[in-house]
Amino acid sequence: MDVVFTEKEQNLFSKIGKVADELGTPCYLIGGYVRDKILNRIVKDADIVCRGDGIALAKAFANTLRPSPSVAYFKNFGTAQIKWGDWEIEFVGARKESYQTDSRKPIVHAGSLSDDQWRRDFTINALAICLNEKEFGQLIDPFNGLKAIEEKKIQTPLAPVQTFSDDPLRMLRAIRFAAQLGFSIDPTTFAAIQESAARIHIISQERITDELNKIMLCDKPSIGWDLLFQSGLLQFIFPQMVDLHGAVYIDGKGHKDNFYHTLQVLDNIAPHTHNLWLRWAALLHDIGKPATKKFEEGHGYTFHGHEVVGARMVPKIFAKLKLPLHEPMRYVQKLVLLHLRPISVTKENITDSAIRRLLFDAGEDIDDLMTLCAADITSKNKTKVKKYLANFELVKERMAAVEESDRLRNWQPPITGEMIMDFFGLTPGKYVGIIKDAIREAILDGVIPNQLEAAQHFMIEKAAELGLKPIK
Repeated sequence: MDVVFTEKEQNLFSKIGKVADELGTPCYLIGGYVRDKILNRIVKDADIVCRGDGIALAKAFANTLRPSPSVAYFKNFGTAQIKWGDWEIEFVGARKESYQTDSRKPIVHAGSLSDDQWRRDFTINALAICLNEKEFGQLIDPFNGLKAIEEKKIQTPLAPVQTFSDDPLRMLRAIRFAAQLGFSIDPTTFAAIQESAARIHIISQERITDELNKIMLCDKPSIGWDLLFQSGLLQFIFPQMVDLHGAVYIDGKGHKDNFYHTLQVLDNIAPHTHNLWLRWAALLHDIGKPATKKFEEGHGYTFHGHEVVGARMVPKIFAKLKLPLHEPMRYVQKLVLLHLRPISVTKENITDSAIRRLLFDAGEDIDDLMTLCAADITSKNKTKVKKYLANFELVKERMAAVEESDRLRNWQPPITGEMIMDFFGLTPGKYVGIIKDAIREAILDGVIPNQLEAAQHFMIEKAAELGLKPIK
């Protein structure tokens, strides 16, 4: 089979092939680019493997371009990288690898194209296309990778236990590819993942989390998370998620399986956002349920306060997974803490005060919070789902009305601590906090309008109760 390139691809790859011919070097396009080309997926990252010195090929190719791009090369690994326009091209010499049992870092030797294809993780990633002029565009497929693409199957070129023992990260990559591409994992390959799951401990947390984030950004993230669970990998890399699994029944009363409920929420939110952190909030919104689960006679299972417990768990989870510990973590923590609030204000006779507090507490993240809460409706009862979603629309209308009149998004009270200290001749202390908090609560409760003059009058009254008088 010959692969048909676009005009831009033809121009780029024939140039590389011409340079390789001048150097007397067999040269091939290999791996993910070839796979995605066959799948009609857009990709700009190309891996070039040659027989010999990949760095020399990269430098020679860069010299043919105008303006000549810089070549980033890594001598220890024998690789070089060129960024040219939209393209990111990596060059490497063909190699064969061997591994020690306590490390995923290979012992590398120069090799042939065949050696290089044997070391690839999956048959769909071992496809190569010749770039030399005589055989330009010819597909080289020693492991029936093309058939695996047609059958939508992930399988390894070597015996899968050996593949995963050599580099356990490949277990996560198999699951990530299955989720990204909508492929299934070959049963023998999946059994090898289950057998080798404990070996994931030799992989750095950063690499594990990078794969988790790629799974999170898939069109249907639940595929990856369910495979992580079924494979046994999840128990080693994120045991708190495993704790969500299962539903116990006592006296005929049980609760939904919170693990699969969580995956449904994640899938529900995915079509509405590519915000990685909003997706993480969906994954973690019920993470506090196992710690708060109680059985109450005559009522059944409860999870009182799970949103508070879950929010407290978020920093530790982010630290363990080496996710960002500043703004993204605080954003996720806030949404986990508040995820029940919009549901509570869908009830009848909810005051404007409750709406104000929701707007104040959520701030600029109110729209994301409402998106999360809508995704959290996973009932199979279509009538119930329709009712809940209609209630959310009513809440949004009330929020819009209150926000328009009170301007509460990203709101700060009109009286600052400095103003209180200047007015009453105070130094920082408890009285300043008491007055400031009282003004905020009075505005949120609708006792006074969100206006400077009204807040000043209230401040003077509150200070008088505390025995304070203005100095002016």
